[in-house]
Amino acid sequence: MSELNKGNMPSDEQLTAFIDGELDASDRQRIERLIAADERVAERFDLLSRSALPFREAFEPLLAEAPSARLNAMLAAIPTVEESKPRSFGVGRRGFLAAVAASFVAAIAIDRFAIDIDHRFSKPDEDAEWRAVVAEYLSLYTADTLSAPAGDRAQQVAQLNEVGTKLDLSLAPETVAMSGVEFKRAQILNYDNKPLAQIAYLDPQTGPMALCIVQSVKGAAAPDMESRRGMNVVYWSSATHAFMLIGHAPIDRMQQLADDVRAHLLA
Repeated sequence: MSELNKGNMPSDEQLTAFIDGELDASDRQRIERLIAADERVAERFDLLSRSALPFREAFEPLLAEAPSARLNAMLAAIPTVEESKPRSFGVGRRGFLAAVAASFVAAIAIDRFAIDIDHRFSKPDEDAEWRAVVAEYLSLYTADTLSAPAGDRAQQVAQLNEVGTKLDLSLAPETVAMSGVEFKRAQILNYDNKPLAQIAYLDPQTGPMALCIVQSVKGAAAPDMESRRGMNVVYWSSATHAFMLIGHAPIDRMQQLADDVRAHLLA
């Protein structure tokens, strides 16, 4: 591992090596200082520590078709945006990460499982975690990602039936339809070894949008809002599932679309 450049944003490879304990003492201490001092580094470290969605598998067709230079330009253009809502647990993430860094500097051995990298212990706010991972995933989408035809009604029904079976949830084209937004596809992804439904749409005005669903036993919760990766999110839950609608549309429009879908799902 080559020496890190002082003051620069570490690469994902370097952060992953730090997480896995593969850096030498000098680079490890430099990463620790960056995590404690730089919100961008702290947020990227947090994401790489917890992310579980199969990014490469899901984007395999796009990777196969697109020139590597174009993909590199797309990835370089993705903004790193501070989340608008703080996490709900008591100590803020920056404070927590600063404490971790201080512990390392003091030569206190902290196992990677102590910060729940492998999801083997209870997370402070699991609902927020899956929304963060979905937002990171969707931030890679462009209108070109969803340019393929959506298929006829029979194909849409087949996709939604497959997704609904995985989640034990009844879904139909009418259930997930949104005014002025084109349904593009429904597919099952994986989050934390659980099925995650992604119903993708293309808004002609603002671009990619998605309704995502996971099973949840935390009980019903009224809709709430937040901003992630420069996108607006409306999220809520029923007795058995958690939902989020995410896209670039203004928040008032996102709220209206979410209200419509929620009413259909409850009907």
